[in-house]
Amino acid sequence: MMFTSVTGRIQAALLSVLLLLSSLPVMAQSNDPEQIIRSSVNQLMGQLDGRKDYYASHPNELKQVVENSLANVADFRYIGASVMGRYFSNATPQQRSRFADVFRQTLIDTYANGLLTFDYRELRVLGNQQADRYEDQANVGMEVVATDGKVFPISYTMRLSNGEWKVVNVIVNGINLGLTFRNQFDQAMRQKNRNYDAVISGWSPDLDADDLERGGNS
Repeated sequence: MMFTSVTGRIQAALLSVLLLLSSLPVMAQSNDPEQIIRSSVNQLMGQLDGRKDYYASHPNELKQVVENSLANVADFRYIGASVMGRYFSNATPQQRSRFADVFRQTLIDTYANGLLTFDYRELRVLGNQQADRYEDQANVGMEVVATDGKVFPISYTMRLSNGEWKVVNVIVNGINLGLTFRNQFDQAMRQKNRNYDAVISGWSPDLDADDLERGGNS
C-alpha cells in the first residue's frame, strides 16, 4: 500500500483503503468483520469533510492522526513477518522489530501526503460474503467507484488475534499487495547479498500505477 507514483483513479482506490482503515477503531468492539467494515464506511464520508485546508497546513498533525488510527487496526508485526517471508526466521529480533516500524512509517507518510487529494463517487461493502475456511480468518470485499465511474474491487484479509479483528492484507483490483511487497523484499535481499540492515534502511516499495489499473490475479 505504499506507492509514490500512484495517480488518478488508482490513487483514489488505494487511498480509500487507508480512509476506511482510519475509521475502523470506532467499531473495534464488534466481532463481525463485515459489520466492522460496513460501519466504518458509513463514518468514512465525513472523515476529512471541511478539514482539508487545515491538514494541508498541519501535515504532521495529519500524520499523527493516521498513525493513531492504523495502530488500532493493522497488525504490523504480522504484516512485517509476512513481507519478510522466508527471511524472517534468520532475522534478529531487533531487525524484525525495526522492519515492522519502517514498514508502518512508510505507509503513514505516503498516505498522509495523499489524503488531501483523495476523491471518489461511492464506497460500497459487498453483501453475501463467501464463508471463510478458518474461524480466525475473514475476507471482506468492497468496491470503490471513482469519479469517472471506474469500479475498483478491494478485498480485506482480516485475522482474529487476542479477540480483535486486524487487517493483515489488502487486494486491490486483483493485485495482492502483501505478496507484491514480499516479492520486492526478496528482490532487495538478493540485490544486497542478504544484508538485512541495508534492505531495511532502504525499504521503499513501489508498484506501477498501470499494473494496478490493469489488475491481476496474484
